[in-house]
Amino acid sequence: MKNFMDRDFMLNSPTAQKLYHEYAEKTPILDYHCHINPQEIAQDRQFENITQVWLGGDHYKWRLMRSCGVDEHYITGDAPDKEKFLKWAEVLGKAIGNPLFHWSHLELQRYFGYNGVLNKNTAEEVWELCNKKLADPSMSVRSLIKKSGVTLICTTDDPVDSLEWHKQIAEDASFDVQVLPAWRPDKAMNLEKPEYPDYLSKLSETSGITVNSFQTLKEALEKRMDFFAAMGCCVSEHALEYVIYAPASDEEIEAIFTKRFRAASGDAITKEEELKFKTAFMLFVGSEYHKRNWVMQLHYGAKRDNNKNMYAKLGPDTGYDCINNYAPSSQTADFLNAMEENKALPKTIIYSLNPNDNAAIGTILGCFQDSTVAAKIQQGSAWWFNDHKQGMTDQLTSLANLGNLSGFVGMLTDSRSFLSYTRHEYFRRILCNFIGGLVENGEFPCDMDILSEIVPDISYRNAVRYFGFRL
Repeated sequence: MKNFMDRDFMLNSPTAQKLYHEYAEKTPILDYHCHINPQEIAQDRQFENITQVWLGGDHYKWRLMRSCGVDEHYITGDAPDKEKFLKWAEVLGKAIGNPLFHWSHLELQRYFGYNGVLNKNTAEEVWELCNKKLADPSMSVRSLIKKSGVTLICTTDDPVDSLEWHKQIAEDASFDVQVLPAWRPDKAMNLEKPEYPDYLSKLSETSGITVNSFQTLKEALEKRMDFFAAMGCCVSEHALEYVIYAPASDEEIEAIFTKRFRAASGDAITKEEELKFKTAFMLFVGSEYHKRNWVMQLHYGAKRDNNKNMYAKLGPDTGYDCINNYAPSSQTADFLNAMEENKALPKTIIYSLNPNDNAAIGTILGCFQDSTVAAKIQQGSAWWFNDHKQGMTDQLTSLANLGNLSGFVGMLTDSRSFLSYTRHEYFRRILCNFIGGLVENGEFPCDMDILSEIVPDISYRNAVRYFGFRL
């Protein structure tokens, strides 16, 4: 029997162990997609206790606690932080097979030097240990980032954001980790939302362009893209129901936009009109990304905010989302093809929340590759409900079967926590075990000249090259 989460955790062969310890372990981290708050980096936040770090905004943990019958009072309610932690410890102690068990213990090992097991019996000990450690200046936000070997972070930012914290960080010579904005224009696209007119008012104010048509919307977004680019942005993010392709004429799109503003709410817009508008929107921003050499990231396959009662109480991003199994691959292909026909297809990373889409994505990629950049169209890492051992292994297997695994840009945190960088370690262990298994099984030669390139490339170097970061 193997020891619990020892040095060779998840590394099931000598080759896997060699690949990880010699080539992956010390490779830096590039976090090109996350949800951490740049203000906390600018101000170098010091956390008061482990609950603030672990449970403050982590809907992964909240879902598990609810599944174990924990009252909401101890999850998002006003229970004291210690009581919330004790409830989490009780839940975690029995979370067999759940990646949260692995992630939490990796974080305890790497940041707090605790090699035991967190459960109801050790909760008090761990609470005291972590809080004592967190009081040390070496555990501030910036110190955690540096300790994790991170070289660059892309946050998630709306077109109307001022990016004031990014500017402050960039001007601070004492901190050499790049913190760049990533462009997320979902609110500018979602014209069916009741709050859409209010959002466009904010966009008008921020851009200095009165948005009263689709044409002026495009002009306002172009101006904000210029601003984001000046702040170092070269990455976009989109949260889509699915990749839409419902083309329409410019005149029809303008008519849809006008119709939306004649109505008191978005109810007057039909589903067909909504899809046509969003198609036009994505074709426009995609062409702008191509002009600017930005990467377009398409995240889809989530059905959000399913528990309407809890949404009314807590709002979005609180753990009530699920996988949507509707994603027409034909429209994804048609959308990319439309951009390719116009010679405007940017570097693109496609993520589906539904693992059943792996093969479809893997085959679509191969239709639009070219010599401008290796693996121009990428399948993104196993995302959200799939960033566990099985999900990552399945994604790696599919990508290897159908495409260019060696060109993969690797892992991201997609997290709101400054301790989540151990997810890169988790991924790298799974990656090395996957590749090591192929070698041990005689499916790939034990050629360390090649393997010593592939593993660091996927772990870090491919992302640097692909995004064009200056590192």
